[in-house]
Amino acid sequence: MSNTQWSPESWRNKEAKQQPTYQDMDKLKEVENTLKNFPPLVFAGEARNLKEKLAQVANGEAFLLQGGDCAESFAEFHPTNIRNTFRVLLQMAVVMTFASGKPIIKIGRMAGQFAKPRSDDFEIKGDIKLPSYRGDIINSREFTNEARENNPDRIIQAYNQSASTLNLIRAFAQGGYADLNRVHQWNLKFIQDSKQSEKYRDFANRIDQAIKFMNAANINTTQIEKTDFFTSHEALLLPYEEAMTRIDSTTGDWYDVSAHMLWIGDRTRQADGAHVEFLSGVKNPIGVKCGPTTDLDELIRLIDILSPDNEAGRITLISRMGHDKVEQYLPNIIQRIEQEGKKVVWSCDPMHGNTIKASNGFKTRPFDNILAEVQNFFKTHKEMGTHAGGIHIEMTGQNVTECTGGAEEISEKDLESRYHTHCDPRLNADQALELAFILADELKS
Repeated sequence: MSNTQWSPESWRNKEAKQQPTYQDMDKLKEVENTLKNFPPLVFAGEARNLKEKLAQVANGEAFLLQGGDCAESFAEFHPTNIRNTFRVLLQMAVVMTFASGKPIIKIGRMAGQFAKPRSDDFEIKGDIKLPSYRGDIINSREFTNEARENNPDRIIQAYNQSASTLNLIRAFAQGGYADLNRVHQWNLKFIQDSKQSEKYRDFANRIDQAIKFMNAANINTTQIEKTDFFTSHEALLLPYEEAMTRIDSTTGDWYDVSAHMLWIGDRTRQADGAHVEFLSGVKNPIGVKCGPTTDLDELIRLIDILSPDNEAGRITLISRMGHDKVEQYLPNIIQRIEQEGKKVVWSCDPMHGNTIKASNGFKTRPFDNILAEVQNFFKTHKEMGTHAGGIHIEMTGQNVTECTGGAEEISEKDLESRYHTHCDPRLNADQALELAFILADELKS
């Protein structure tokens, strides 16, 4: 089912949901033309490398760890924040690798995760009605006319921030920071006295012993000095994605060079819609969110459009059910995918289906519900004889109080003390590490 009529702009002939309305269309066109001449953020060969690694996950030979901000912001852009999130992901990966004996494929929701879908086009406070905040790449969070105006110049700022973020991530991943010999130094100061930190130090001590043994036995340990780290975001703002799409000079294929992996959200996964049309023509690995509202026939049609060759590593199905709905809906999806012989990575997003409003008005996610969804995800795949292949979480390396519960026992009253998210609540570093130990137990069993 090849798409012979595809081009980077062919999505414009389809219905495009969740797109902002710009007052100055000439300015938008100017920004698009400027972006088309900017360097790629990632390279096609890197995206192909990720697809090969995700094929290992699909075959049960590896596990996917995908995490980062709900929505990156201009205000929180700082090298320390980038480093801390990267560091927590490294810690999580070490814990899971040690437990499972399998490679952990690390993908950040970083260097491009700026745009957010909205339930309503407008937000109303009292008698004032303004356009909804759609992420820093589009407008600003402050509730004023000026801040909520959709501004094309913000797209250039998002590109520049993504380029800087990627530059730093590459330096961390390949420049010695990710060296396993530094495994003890990855602990963040504010969690050094926590239960998770104590468990992590135990893991780190055992890794140290293993490295000392390999060095004593003259085993080459240079591979542990670097790590592969990839980037991803929701392909939501289509003018940006189109402008960042280029032909790979070595293969002649089109790649979206804004990220290694892109995903389609719950609100934009229509098989005949603009987002699917766009992603059908680029060769990056693609994620597809699925949940209780997923129509199985539509899902199969969607996979056929996005992966006509049924290529392992091309499609990651990211289930977002809610902790109490996994066992009701996920088995039917797995059964249908297996019946159709589709090669997919099965990943779990335990965040979006477990969002609630606390009694004090804060949007939060109970940690126990997040854990329950993860455990039900693994349980269901074990019962179905399929590979629970990954986790997709919203988290940060900052010491925030946005999700209740966990070993720290964050209460609803605690939420207001360090609630910094620009969109949805995130796991903090201690909660993310606690989740990694739960995942380690699941991967061992």
